[in-house]
Amino acid sequence: MNIEDSTLKALSTSLNLRQMRQEIISGNIANAETPGYKAKRIDFEEALARALNLDELQNLDVDDPRHFGVGGGGFNNLQAEVYQDPNGVVSEDGNTVNRDDEMVRMAENKILYDASVQLLNKKLGLMKYAVGSER
Repeated sequence: MNIEDSTLKALSTSLNLRQMRQEIISGNIANAETPGYKAKRIDFEEALARALNLDELQNLDVDDPRHFGVGGGGFNNLQAEVYQDPNGVVSEDGNTVNRDDEMVRMAENKILYDASVQLLNKKLGLMKYAVGSER
C-alpha cells in the first residue's frame, strides 16, 4: 500500500495553507484601525493545482537537450504568494482593510478548512480499514 498518496499530500498542504490564510486574515482584522496598513492576501489554490499536476510529471526522464524540463514544482517546492490586496478601497488614513469583507473571508476559509479536515479523516479512515482488512 502506498502511503505517499497525492490526495494526502494535497489535503495536508491545503490545511497548512488555509491556516496561513487564517493568520493573514486575522492580521488584517487586527490592523483595521492602523493608519496606512494595506490588507494582505494569500493565493495558494493555483499553486496547489499546479503542484498536483507537476507532482505526477516530476518522474519524467529528461535525457535529450531538446526535452522540456518539468521539475521545480510539486508539493516539495510549493510556495504560497502573500501580497498586498490591489483591490482594496483606501480610506482617509490610507488603510485598505474592510472589516466586514475580512470577516466573510474568515468564515469561508474556516468552512473550507473544516471540509479539508473531514476529507483527510475519511481518507485516513479508508486507509485504516484497508490495512485492517488485509489480515
